[in-house]
Amino acid sequence: MHLPDGLIPLWQAAIYWILTIIILAVYIFKLSRTEEKEKKIVATAIFAAATFVASSLSIPSPFGVPVHFFLIPLVVILLGPLSGVAVEFLCLIVQFFFLGMGGITSLGANTVTMGIVLSFSTYLFYKLTLDLDKRLSVFAGTLMGIAMATIAQALMLVSAGVATLDMLMATLIPFYLFVAVIEGIANVFIVSALSGVKPELLTLNKGEEILK
Repeated sequence: MHLPDGLIPLWQAAIYWILTIIILAVYIFKLSRTEEKEKKIVATAIFAAATFVASSLSIPSPFGVPVHFFLIPLVVILLGPLSGVAVEFLCLIVQFFFLGMGGITSLGANTVTMGIVLSFSTYLFYKLTLDLDKRLSVFAGTLMGIAMATIAQALMLVSAGVATLDMLMATLIPFYLFVAVIEGIANVFIVSALSGVKPELLTLNKGEEILK
């Protein structure tokens, strides 16, 4: 899902960069006002490193294209949506300089899809289904977060004039829906395990509440 430099017109890339900067500014402001700032910073750094490793691993899939897990939905569930954006932004920078994935002009666009849209969509569907069942909410948040991020990137590519919606509907969207289901199931097991072993990790998202 990493878009390289040169794929998005510069004026569109600038808009995505502006959106990214605004959300990161909100994150920094909210972080400065939280009571557990040090814990949040440490957790964000740890998850940024974990996300870099997880998203860099290539796992074979039946589509013939390697699967790269996002890990951002798990970050959102544990730390909150703003932290999800910050973690993805840091991860994208490291991936560009060490793995050559993504780009600089496209960093804003990649952050919008895999950071902003993915994080806030995950958070929204997680919260909306939380009263029904905890495991369902984790799965629904992960599934819909990745699905909405995929749709956002599809619209981004269409608006940039580099792909058609028909082509993306037949390739990009089915592939990432497959990834979303697998990662959703994995997150259910991870969160269930953390609930029993480290339940305090599930309270680190204080200060980023949007829906209550």
